[in-house]
This record gives sequence, structure tokens and C-alpha cells, in this order.
Amino acid sequence: MTGEQILFIVLGAAAGGFINGLAAFGTALFALGFFLSVMTPVQAVTLTVTLSIFSGLQGLWVVRHAMLDNTARLARFIIPGCLGVPLGVWSLHLIDVSLLKLVIAFFLILYGGYFTWRSNLPKIRAKTPVIDATVGFSGGVLGGAASLSGALPTMWCSIRGWPKMETRAVLQPYNMVILTCAAVMLGLRGAYTSQTLGFLALAIPVSILAAQTGMMVFRRISDVFFRKLLISLTLVSGCALLIREIL
Repeated sequence: MTGEQILFIVLGAAAGGFINGLAAFGTALFALGFFLSVMTPVQAVTLTVTLSIFSGLQGLWVVRHAMLDNTARLARFIIPGCLGVPLGVWSLHLIDVSLLKLVIAFFLILYGGYFTWRSNLPKIRAKTPVIDATVGFSGGVLGGAASLSGALPTMWCSIRGWPKMETRAVLQPYNMVILTCAAVMLGLRGAYTSQTLGFLALAIPVSILAAQTGMMVFRRISDVFFRKLLISLTLVSGCALLIREIL
């Protein structure tokens, strides 16, 4: 492992771990660019998925009470999401993944840009089980097809009137389950080589410490600020995805 690889892996793991600890998603947004600079795309994606899982495990403890208080709501997202992942993987040979990513990037930018500049955020408080399940299923499909499982659930949850703990109690376990499915599929494809495991041995401790820092900040911010943070991150995610696909 070269000095350049060590530097970029540490920077990527720290950035990705912090944002995951803060917002319950976004590891790929902040880490993938660093990883792609010093390793193959398969290795970079494998590191990102694995670090997301390790960071997410810590986040689950933070929202454990909110999860237990809203198990029915969480199930409406996770169960359809798991059903959507195989469909997304199956559809890979039928769709243009690059075009799909560009479409999602456009909607992320449109959504994030619009609500970022609004002074008052919408608050949908009514129970919407059908929409919840549809969003969960669609996120699973996008996760299997393009590794974008968190896009739609984050957009939907950010305009609900839920406190930050309840919002995170959906996003954190949802992303954890979908990404675990992705990790299993990567493992079956032989992605965890000896070199990749060496990268992980360096990245995981850094990511865990950075996630702890992110969770400390999360505990100190208000519910309103957290909602605005999620919306801003959708805008940043869309811009990053668009630039990555164009380049």
C-alpha cells in the first residue's frame, strides 16, 4: 500500500464516516471520490458499501428507541425495499444505468434546489402507508440497479413532520439493510480480495471514529436544522452524481 493510497483512504473514510454519523446516509457522496483516485471502481464501491454498514451499525444504537416505537412504519420501508433489490439487479441488463443516474441526479438537484431556497419547509403529518411502501420499494430497485437506495427515502423523509430521531430511525436501518444486500452480492462476485481487505483494515477504524464525531454533532442540532441538512445534502448529492456521470 503506497503513501498516496493511505492518505486518500484515510481522507475518504473520515469524510464518509462523519457524514454518515451526522445524517445517516451519504458515505458514498463524500468517500467515493477519494477512493476512486487510488483504487479500481469495484474496490471503491466495496469499501464504500462496507464502511456504510459499519458506520450505520453505530447509528442504529442512537435511534434504537425511535425504531422500537415505530416498527410498523419502518417495516413499510424495509420489506418492500428488500423486494425491490433483486428486481433492480435483474433490470441491469435492460436499462441504461448511466441514463438512470442522470435522471435521478436531475430530480435530486430540482428537489434539493427548490426546498433549499424555501423559507418554510413542508410538513406532511398524515399517515401515508402506501406512499411509504412505494418509496421503500423504489429505493430498493434503485439500490440494486444503480447503488442509489437512499435517494428517494431521503427526499420523502425530509418533508415529513417527524422529529430528527424518527427520521433517522427510518433512514439508518433502511440503508443498512439495503447496503447489506449489496455487500452480499459483492461478496458473491469476489469483490473482497486480499488487497481490498487490506484497504478495509485501514479504513474501518477511521470511519468508526469519524462516525462517532458525526453522531455527537447530530445530537446537538435541532429537528428543523436536521431537515434542512437532509434537503441540502440531496442537492449536493445530485450535483456530485451529475458531475461524476458527465466526467
